[in-house]
Amino acid sequence: MKAIQLRETDGIESLQYEDVPRPEPRQDEYLVRVHAVGINPLDWLICRGMLPHLIDSDLPWIPGWDVSGVIESVGTNATAFTRGDTVYGMSRLPDGGGTFAEYTTMSGDEITDKPDTLSHSEAAAVPMGGQTAFHALYEAAKLDADERVLVHAAAGGVGHMAVQFATNTGAHVIGTASGRNKTFLRKLGVDEFVNYRKERFENVLDDVDVVLDTIGGDVLKRSVDVVQPGGVVVTLPESPSQETVKRYQDEHDVTVRFFDVIRDSEPVTLRQVAAQINAGVVAPSVSDVYGFSEIQNALSRSANGHVRGKLVVTLMEMIDKRGFEHRANQNMQPTDDIH
Repeated sequence: MKAIQLRETDGIESLQYEDVPRPEPRQDEYLVRVHAVGINPLDWLICRGMLPHLIDSDLPWIPGWDVSGVIESVGTNATAFTRGDTVYGMSRLPDGGGTFAEYTTMSGDEITDKPDTLSHSEAAAVPMGGQTAFHALYEAAKLDADERVLVHAAAGGVGHMAVQFATNTGAHVIGTASGRNKTFLRKLGVDEFVNYRKERFENVLDDVDVVLDTIGGDVLKRSVDVVQPGGVVVTLPESPSQETVKRYQDEHDVTVRFFDVIRDSEPVTLRQVAAQINAGVVAPSVSDVYGFSEIQNALSRSANGHVRGKLVVTLMEMIDKRGFEHRANQNMQPTDDIH
């Protein structure tokens, strides 16, 4: 089979398009024929050697976590799915990887039924971003109706899913992004929009109950300043020190929580996200679809930080692109999603 292998951890350029043996499922696993894979910052960070502990075998190694595809064969003890079922999911973190290939093996708790409303390209955009947004809002922040929630980088991969979840909950949603994303975010349900290129959010906001910080750095401190006492900031990029967390609690009565997508992701969350998709509550936005041999280009674009929603790589180009294009026109222009 064809696969994208990482030969050195010195950059995206070290990925090679090669022939490798097709994996065989263990007794409790499934062999999935990959139709599409989602691109995440995790992928290019690993290529650059920034997360070496996530590579669970010697190089060369096949990266990739988000996937949508079809069950090709079934392990002797696997009973949840049968050959021909369409599924999507995320390879288990911190181990796993292996979805940048024509075939990959996954356990039953890493996949769930692909929603009929989504093409494979759209489904592959969901797992990591959708689970992160869901977990951050509902499990870490305990978001409730009528609360004021601020989503940073609201047009990004995690942000645009969080906006839809929060809107459905009945929260008052505030989103930060560049000006060209205003109409896009209004359609998703944002009640207030802050163009970070023209104004600092702490100068125009206050009394926020929940903040989803997808950016880190000084945005965490600035976010604490707009949260009312008793509120919560969930931060994603890096874990703040215990001293920092205690200081914000003591001085501002604000709880800061770190969600670690690598260690805290749970397979059950994917099923909760899938239920929300099936109910029409949330839908992924895919800004572009690349061919399998174009993965380096997709990763480079992701690393540049100017993506609305998600980027996807398809291994079934003619099939997936036809199903994707009629929904994608409003998402095809490059946009900013970082501060």
